[in-house]
Amino acid sequence: MTDPALLDAVMLSRIQFAANISFHILFPTISMGLAWLMVFFKVRYHLTGDAAWLRVYQFWLKIFALTFAVGVVTGITMSFQFGTNWPGYMNTVGNIAGPLLAYEVMTAFFLEATFLGIMLFGRGRVSETVHTLACFLVAFGTSMSAFWILALNSWMQTPAGFEMIDGKAHVTSWMAVIFNPSMPYRLAHMLLASGLTAAFLVAGISAYRWLRGDQTDEVRKALRTGVFLAAALIPAQIMLGDAHGLNTLAHQPAKVAAIEGVWTREASVPLLLFALPNAQEKRNDYAIGVPYGASLILTHSLHGELPGLDEFPQGHAPVAPVFWSFRVMVGMGMLMLAVAWGFAFLLWRRGNNLPRWPLRGLVAMTFSGWVATLAGWYVTEIGRQPWLVTNVLLTKDAIGAVPAATIFGSLTMYVLMYAFLLVAYVSVVFYLAQKAPHSIDHDALGGH
Repeated sequence: MTDPALLDAVMLSRIQFAANISFHILFPTISMGLAWLMVFFKVRYHLTGDAAWLRVYQFWLKIFALTFAVGVVTGITMSFQFGTNWPGYMNTVGNIAGPLLAYEVMTAFFLEATFLGIMLFGRGRVSETVHTLACFLVAFGTSMSAFWILALNSWMQTPAGFEMIDGKAHVTSWMAVIFNPSMPYRLAHMLLASGLTAAFLVAGISAYRWLRGDQTDEVRKALRTGVFLAAALIPAQIMLGDAHGLNTLAHQPAKVAAIEGVWTREASVPLLLFALPNAQEKRNDYAIGVPYGASLILTHSLHGELPGLDEFPQGHAPVAPVFWSFRVMVGMGMLMLAVAWGFAFLLWRRGNNLPRWPLRGLVAMTFSGWVATLAGWYVTEIGRQPWLVTNVLLTKDAIGAVPAATIFGSLTMYVLMYAFLLVAYVSVVFYLAQKAPHSIDHDALGGH
């Protein structure tokens, strides 16, 4: 019989790690996409000599520096929990997780940290070409960081290239470990999500400045860049998401069963738009769906079969959180598509003569990328349960001996601190937008 106190410790540790990673992931999601936008702004200035592009760069450099700093600090707290809350994880798969995390530090974090100083403080001290190169290397470093982290996370989802010896994972092929079956899909999906998050942030803050009467050339350039980038990326993300779903069905069928609310194997499965998953009765109450839709999307056949949750003897993820997180992610993606394409059409037809109501809508979408990213992350992580590493390590087997009361205390502290930091971050971003016309020293923009 399972000890209830252990269950409490497992759940509290899961919630604590979820709280940490939920808050942390918000900032790398912005910084990865925004770093490449910074490169674009800088290259445009470098090629055209138009000072408006430099003013765009100077404004967003402040927000990038703030985002990068918060992301680094919040990432440190997660690493502590491998030793305190989850010692069984490193004890079992540390031969794989340890090197991948080290590669992330050596090839990405050091690269970012080294050239971030030049990016932030080097302009005027190095040539314009060297400064632009430093911006590129910081952006490249953020993407490399995502590469290694997604390689590890994807390996936990679809492990490959290893063998178990005396209860420990040992690598047989690093190429198979890194490029495991789901890694290319997850990496591309995350990079596109980051680009979309940054695009809507840039568009939303630019729309906010526009509504406040700042319709300068730099605001117009940033607004158009954010909107047209979002309009280009969201269709690619939708198509990639479909391919990612097919990959998940092949390698993690239990997750797909939870996403679609399929309790027993069936054919001609409808695409549920709304339902209340009933775990006790193993059915979906008040279901509204598109006939044959799930089968068509996932098997490319109207009568294709999908596995049921009852086929997995080790258990399956809690259905309701996975089911609804997926629909929040897809719903937000559809809203992003409508807003980005609608506003792009408006810019094409009306130029700078923009009505206020679409601008207000764009401001409301400023942090929409966060909603979609978190929802997708919950699908990925909760959908993997009860496994920490699929078919290798159960979550409950990796827990440490920390008392539940201690975990609850630190969890409360984390949540309060993160809530404060989140409010502070959003407030500072909008404060910078309010003060932007007065915060840029136009006389200091010459440089080299």
